[in-house]
Amino acid sequence: MPDNIGATAKSGVVELSDLEVRYGDFQALQRTNLKIESGEFFSFLGPSGCGKTTLLRTISGFQSPTLGQVKIGGIDMRAAGPNMRPTALIFQNLALFPLMTVAENIGYGLRVRGVPRRDRDVTVSRLLDIVSLLGHGAKKIQELSGGQKQRVAIARALAVEPSVLLLDEPLSALDLKLRQYMRAELRAIQRRIGITFIYITHDQAEALAMSDRVAVMNAGRIEQVGSPRSIYSAPETPFVASFVGENNIIRGRIKRFDGTEATISTALGDFTGRAAGNLHCDQPAAYFVRPEALTPYQPSHETCFAGEIVEILYEGNSSQVTLRMPDGEKLIARSVTSMTASPMLGERLRVGCNRADGIVMAIEGSHP
Repeated sequence: MPDNIGATAKSGVVELSDLEVRYGDFQALQRTNLKIESGEFFSFLGPSGCGKTTLLRTISGFQSPTLGQVKIGGIDMRAAGPNMRPTALIFQNLALFPLMTVAENIGYGLRVRGVPRRDRDVTVSRLLDIVSLLGHGAKKIQELSGGQKQRVAIARALAVEPSVLLLDEPLSALDLKLRQYMRAELRAIQRRIGITFIYITHDQAEALAMSDRVAVMNAGRIEQVGSPRSIYSAPETPFVASFVGENNIIRGRIKRFDGTEATISTALGDFTGRAAGNLHCDQPAAYFVRPEALTPYQPSHETCFAGEIVEILYEGNSSQVTLRMPDGEKLIARSVTSMTASPMLGERLRVGCNRADGIVMAIEGSHP
C-alpha cells in the first residue's frame, strides 16, 4: 500500500457503500449508498442534526464509519487518515492564519509538503488569479472582506491539488448579499478547475443555485437525490416537499389512485394532483401545492380555493397573500404581479391552479 493513498486516487468519483455511523446507541447516519461523479458539484441539504456534517467528516477521514466503505477514485479509504486522502476540507470558520499574509496562507500546505519556494510562488500566483485576488497576496487576513477571506480559504484548499473539495457551510457567517455573491463565485471557480465539490448546507437557496445534484437529508438518512429542479418540482417525500421551498399542505384521505394521479378528499373538497409513490384508497395523505402555483382564479383552472384575505405582503416583484380557508387553515398564494388590483384585508379571494401543479403523498401520524 502506498504511503499516500490519495496520490493514487486521481479521480474525483466518491462512492459510499452501506455507510453507517453510530455514536453509542445513537445512529447519526443510517445506511447510505451513493455515488458522486467526478467534477460534480454535489450538495447535502438538510436541517441541523440531520447527519450531513457527519457524512462529510466520514468522507474526509475525520470520522470513522461504524459500517460500510468510502471509496475515492475507486480506492478504498479505510486505511487512509485525513492527511492521506485526496480531499481538502474548508471549515465553517475558515481557520485562516491571521499572522500570515494571503500568499503565505495559500502556500502553507505546499510549504509543509516541502515544495520549493519558486514552485510555491508559481502555484500561489495561479490560484490568486483563479479566485480573483491578484494583487492581494501581500495583505494580512484582517485586511480582507468576508468574501475575500472565503476565496483565500478556497485557494489554500486547492493548492494541494485535491481530487475532491469538501465545504462545510462555508457561507453561513456572511450577510445575505455577500452569500448570494459568493454562490456565483463558488460555482464559477468549480467550473474553472473542474474538480468534485461536495457542499454541506441547511440553506436551500444555496443548494438549488449551485448544485448539479442535491441530496436532501433528514434524521440521518437521505430522503431524495436529484437535480435542483427535480428536488423542487417533484419531491418524493412529505419531508422534501415541506423542507425545500414553501408549500401549502392540505390533509385528507385518498379517494382515487390510478398510478400517476390521485384524488384526495379533504375538509375543503376533493383535489386531484400528481401522485408520489404507491397509494391506496382511504390512506391518510396530503395535497401539496406551492404558493407561486396559485394565481387569481380563471375558468381554465382545474382546482379552486376561496378564502378571506388575512395578510398581504408586498415584496417588490411579487405579492404574497394569506387566505383563511373555511376550515380555519391558512393558504398562501404568491404571484409575480399583484394578486388583485388593490387587495384588501377581509376581502374574499379565489385562487386556482391546475392538477399538474399539485402533488399527493401519503403521510403518517403528525408528519409532515
